[in-house]
Amino acid sequence: MEAKDIKADVVHDVTGTFCPVPVSETAKQIKEMKIGQVLELIADDPGVVEDIPAWCKATGQEFLGMYEEDGEYHLFVKKTKELK
Repeated sequence: MEAKDIKADVVHDVTGTFCPVPVSETAKQIKEMKIGQVLELIADDPGVVEDIPAWCKATGQEFLGMYEEDGEYHLFVKKTKELK
């Protein structure tokens, strides 16, 4: 499955913000979601390409993939466990 085909339960747009805002906003959204739900994060900070997968690995969430379109990054994170 391509990232463009992933259906997100929650879409969160953080365009216009830069590190560490996209990561902290991702954490905030994931905390409010149910296990198994998928977050689509939309950002224009190229740092998210490395930061979000690293955050997922560090927190035990599942990074499903990403795509870039017109200077915006669409990243998909599946909540697999509760955040402390």
